[in-house]
Amino acid sequence: MTSETVDRPVSASSTAAAGGRGGPASAPRRRTGDRRWTKRSTILFVVGVVIALITIFPLVYMVLSSFKPESEIYGSSLLPRHWTLSNFVYVFTEVPFLRYMFNSAFVSVVVTVVALWFHSMAAYALSRLRWKGRETVFLIIFSTLLVSLPVVLIPSFVVVRTLGMLDSYWGLIVPSLFSAFGIFLLRQFYIGLPDELEEAALIDGAGYWRIYWSVVLPLSRPILSALAVFFFLANWNSFVWPLTIISNPDLRVVQVGISTFHQQYASSQSYIVAASTVAAIPTLLLFFFFQKQITESIKTSGFK
Repeated sequence: MTSETVDRPVSASSTAAAGGRGGPASAPRRRTGDRRWTKRSTILFVVGVVIALITIFPLVYMVLSSFKPESEIYGSSLLPRHWTLSNFVYVFTEVPFLRYMFNSAFVSVVVTVVALWFHSMAAYALSRLRWKGRETVFLIIFSTLLVSLPVVLIPSFVVVRTLGMLDSYWGLIVPSLFSAFGIFLLRQFYIGLPDELEEAALIDGAGYWRIYWSVVLPLSRPILSALAVFFFLANWNSFVWPLTIISNPDLRVVQVGISTFHQQYASSQSYIVAASTVAAIPTLLLFFFFQKQITESIKTSGFK
């Protein structure tokens, strides 16, 4: 009998299997979790750690100094030799600091909620609806980003005084509702949404308001969460505008309240540091809870 040799194509899987049995074609495989520390990655890691330490050092120094007595506030030691809570007790008992924090929290929350609502509607109209003059209106809104606060401070004060909103919550809230940055960021996000979703909703008989409320807003949660953080922090740390229009001590926001510490307690820096530490706690908590949303919004909006 004659034997015939049949040529069969050798598959990649069989070759890999043969190599896996220790053949000469076998090559070492890197596991998914392995990480090689090259010279470049090591340098970048060290530089990142140094920058992170430099960034958080002032915050750590402020927190630790808030537990120091007045005699150690200008000392060279980072850690307090005698830990004390008297600075915080004084801030919350002898000064209406809780009132200042309430004013800042109330203004920040109201501005954040109302601004997100108005900005999302404006961004939806500027990105998903077709109407004459849309691009011109967007360019006018976007151009306001080039105007700094000192330029419009006096005109805004005149308008607020004319409307009778000095020394009131309205004067703190209404001028802060508009932000071209929020409209621009939401518009860029809405442009990237698939057209099929809106077309399917139109076929089902939904109007533009229904599409905005039931389709667009639920998809906007990451970007809205990030903007909520930005708006809250901007109004929580607001200083120049509240200082300009508010003279009633009961309406002082937290940043203006801390500035009065420099006038009344200039020789007691421990009180100022303790008040600054308390004022920084809400902003830090907000960032820690929403840092994932901030990162996702930057990626989905096209900013890298």
